[in-house]
Amino acid sequence: MAGFWQKLKTTLEMIKFEHTLFALPFAFLGAVLAADGLPTLWQIVWITAAMVGARSAAMSFNRIADRQIDAENPRTEGRELPAGKLSVGFAWTFMVASCVLFVLAAAMLNRLTFYLSPVALASILGYSYAKRYTSFAHLILGWALAISPTGAWIAVRGSLDSEIPLLLSLVVMMWTAGFDILYSCQDYEYDCEKGLRSIPARFGIRGALWIARLFHLQAFIVLLVLYLVTGLGSIAAAGVGVTGALLVYQHTLIKPDDLSRLNAAFFTTNAFVSVILFVTFGGAVFFSR
Repeated sequence: MAGFWQKLKTTLEMIKFEHTLFALPFAFLGAVLAADGLPTLWQIVWITAAMVGARSAAMSFNRIADRQIDAENPRTEGRELPAGKLSVGFAWTFMVASCVLFVLAAAMLNRLTFYLSPVALASILGYSYAKRYTSFAHLILGWALAISPTGAWIAVRGSLDSEIPLLLSLVVMMWTAGFDILYSCQDYEYDCEKGLRSIPARFGIRGALWIARLFHLQAFIVLLVLYLVTGLGSIAAAGVGVTGALLVYQHTLIKPDDLSRLNAAFFTTNAFVSVILFVTFGGAVFFSR
């Protein structure tokens, strides 16, 4: 039994379980906007379970699919699978269990979420192979994360009856694609050498940084539209302003000839964005009531 728990702990480290923080607040925000207040405890529990299951499945499958690539890349050769800290069989078992949790959670929410669960699974698992075929895999990752707020909206309402969750999902998609481009800059040389596709490999680091800025500008513009559509007042406006400032700050940390502060840009500022938008837009919903 002790061996099982150690393997599970290693698996959670492999999938960076703590980074669920990036996407979970967006799902909760979609749920709060859909409920125009607080969703039911039943909905909160199963939305959380669905998010945990989906992200765990996606990350474990990504590590399985990329284990040979990771073994050859000096930056990732120490990851759990290529380093032999965890067996591929256990990773597969964990991935399947995560998929089951996600589908179960979708079924417990309502019929439409259950019917759409295979589409969501195909999206989040399919990303793992995108880098082998298209330089715009960053947008596919963005799509995979963007499912969460619209999925949470459907979980609460049982239908997609507003443009609000779609706007929020578009914000998430372009925000995610932008920061994933930044993150992938550190693998520029390896991707070029191995023929892997990414925006940095195709356009160079300088060009990739400009594309990331464009994506984040698009995310900010859509966020402004979302604010205007929801009409949530000054608290939400503050969230828009702080988010814009964080996006600008993120790009001041990274330069074409200096990626040393990339981790600060990726992990610190991005963790704040989702929480800030949840607190400000979600808080504005309760104050507006």
